[in-house]
Amino acid sequence: MTEPSIRDFHAHIYFDADELDQAQALAEAARAKFGVAVGRFHSGPVGPHPRGSVQLTVPRDQFGDVAQFLALNRAGLTVFAHAETGEDLADHTQHVIWFGPSETLDLSIFG
Repeated sequence: MTEPSIRDFHAHIYFDADELDQAQALAEAARAKFGVAVGRFHSGPVGPHPRGSVQLTVPRDQFGDVAQFLALNRAGLTVFAHAETGEDLADHTQHVIWFGPSETLDLSIFG
């Protein structure tokens, strides 16, 4: 069996308008502790993501530590994490981890 190669991971912190400050604090804490790249804060759905979100780009060798940090510090926020292999549909459906309740993604963009 040939497995795809993981380049890095994306961890998307989901938030509603009243949770923006909380999401910003979590993203900043992850950046400060691990040096991960923090993307732009989107106040509504973007790409396959169903609501506001910010993307953390996590190097492969740091994912275990960052995942543990997010699991323990998400304070009720949902975090959707996935591998980046270049196979977008599989990365968003098969190579995933949810911290908190899973949400329905808009997979039509991968059509």
